[in-house]
Amino acid sequence: MAILIAFWTHALAAALFLSLILWRLRSGVRQGGQRLLLAAFSLTAIWAWLNAIDMGSTLAVYAETARNLVWVGMLHTLSGSGNEDGARQRGVRLVYGAVAAVLGLQLAVDALPFLVDDGSTGAIALTAIILRITAAAGALVLVHNVYGQAAPASRTSIRFAMLALAIIWTYDLNLYTLAYLDLSSTSGLFHWRGAVVALTAPLFALGAQREEGWRIRLSRAATFQSLSLLAICGYFAVMTILATALRGTGWDWSRSAAIGLLTAMTVAAMVLVPSARARSWAKVKLAKHLFEHRYDYRTEWLRFTDTVGRSGPSAAPLGERVVKAFADIVDAPGGVLLAADEAGAIETAAAWNWPGGNIASIEPDESRRFWLAVECEGRILELDAHRHGWGDPKDLAITPPGWMLAEASAWAGIPLIHHDRLVGLVVLAAPDYRRPLDWEDFDLLRTAGRQAASSLAEAHGQAALSNAQRFEEFNRRFAFILHDVKNLVSQLSLVARNAERHADNAEFRADMIATLKSSVGKMNDLLARLAPQAPARPERVQPLPLRATLTAAIAAKRRDHDVRLLGDGSLWVDGDANGLEQAVGQLLQNAIDASPTEEPVLVRVARDVDQVTIDIIDKGSGMDADFIRNRLFQPFVSTKLSGFGVGAFEARSLIVAMGGRLTVTSSPGKGSHFTIHLPAAEPASQPARKRA
Repeated sequence: MAILIAFWTHALAAALFLSLILWRLRSGVRQGGQRLLLAAFSLTAIWAWLNAIDMGSTLAVYAETARNLVWVGMLHTLSGSGNEDGARQRGVRLVYGAVAAVLGLQLAVDALPFLVDDGSTGAIALTAIILRITAAAGALVLVHNVYGQAAPASRTSIRFAMLALAIIWTYDLNLYTLAYLDLSSTSGLFHWRGAVVALTAPLFALGAQREEGWRIRLSRAATFQSLSLLAICGYFAVMTILATALRGTGWDWSRSAAIGLLTAMTVAAMVLVPSARARSWAKVKLAKHLFEHRYDYRTEWLRFTDTVGRSGPSAAPLGERVVKAFADIVDAPGGVLLAADEAGAIETAAAWNWPGGNIASIEPDESRRFWLAVECEGRILELDAHRHGWGDPKDLAITPPGWMLAEASAWAGIPLIHHDRLVGLVVLAAPDYRRPLDWEDFDLLRTAGRQAASSLAEAHGQAALSNAQRFEEFNRRFAFILHDVKNLVSQLSLVARNAERHADNAEFRADMIATLKSSVGKMNDLLARLAPQAPARPERVQPLPLRATLTAAIAAKRRDHDVRLLGDGSLWVDGDANGLEQAVGQLLQNAIDASPTEEPVLVRVARDVDQVTIDIIDKGSGMDADFIRNRLFQPFVSTKLSGFGVGAFEARSLIVAMGGRLTVTSSPGKGSHFTIHLPAAEPASQPARKRA
């Protein structure tokens, strides 16, 4: 019964893979990968047929090894199919080479029974089983990495083929592991092996339909994982082979080998762990010989942008973050950021763990020549090349300052260029392993330099904008104050003219003294408003009575023109007394300037639910809709020859700052009507009314 099961399962597998061969031949074989796939199908069919007619024969054993070798070659072809230039990472080649070497050693071990006497056949058989376990484990590692590191769009195309190979080698791994432990208990598993392989044929058929979509890229992480897993498998395989092959000898070679390996690892750890230079040397050599590229660009870029873009109260200043970001790329211990001041001299803008001395001052002429040369060329400065005279002539044409070459720790200079302008130069200290820079360093550092320059330029722009805003605030205050000073000058001029006629009048003198005191007080207030610490908004918004504020504003204007207060002056509003008096005064002055002498200006107070309105009405020349919409509240726009054009703008700004608003209606020849809307308030002596 067992013989029939073995025959029919393996014969079925042979028939199914023969069908796959015929189907692929009908579709055409145009590429090398397709021919390799056809060869893998053929060897799998031959292996299955040989096991069907004589399971465990020498030819069947050789066919199994050849089948596995061709499938590994197929995986190798897939792993390089996504590289446009056909280059593959060296680390991946080592993995494939190791698995192929195990399969080759397996062929050699299978041939040993024909060359030696019968006394050692048991050890040879166990060694062959161990090699098959190792080969199956290594092949599964390759399948895992090919699928895991495939482009997302291609995983759908290769998943069935990868699943089929995983089934074959997983079964083999478990089969030979059990055979190593107890060969007599696995005979039934060998008989059903053909059925397992037969089940994979439909999966290969589904995967082969979309072979044109098999495009694989392997990352550095995949390479490292493959090497590490294969190294572990190889270590245990070697130890097991030695233990099996030398089981009958008097000398425990496996123990000696393990002790030797442990000693070598201990010595290596003693060298690498305490020595930063040794670690740097090892890192450089591994990156150079095992990987296609030294840097994992995705990881480096994420780390660089995270360091430069870090924010918050605990974050270092931007200049220090920029230096640290570049130092992390090349494992430099520190660095310094240089910038040119307004006079053209180079100065230190920031430093991070800089091991060198203070930056020496450079003559402005020398600084400008060096700065312009770096700005025009945009080349990275390899200072060791300048010190020893080797390197690209274009690089050596840029002469660094003397202090930079004299500073032994200075290693590389990275220009930060934004829109063809050099915004800074990062000078990095030399790492523990001082190596020459290559094209990969130059490309990555130059690209990172443009990103850092953009961040620095943005920070400089923000600082300049902040300074401009402070000047704008000062200029705005000064314009308002100058406008108020003009009004005070007009008031004092009127007092001076009237003093010539009414100086003997005691009431006039008292009024004049009060006016002078009021004007001096207002001028002192105006000067105080120019101070940087002076608030731009009203100091305090609180309930205040309108009568006193409006009376003071009207009294200052009534000497020149008839101003009448109408309505309920006992109302209260939420506002600032000084700001409201100033705003009403500005609007009254504009109304007086626009009104004929005989026409009074009206100030009317009313309450509308939760608001109090203050209307300033004149019968002057009026304004058209276009002027009100586009020019009235624009600063430095005025219809008066001697006007500054900030009165209405300042009045509206003061009212808005108190939480109110200013509206206006006007018609040419019919006068203007300004309305101040402020929140109503209850008198301070009365409790506030409860509102639903």
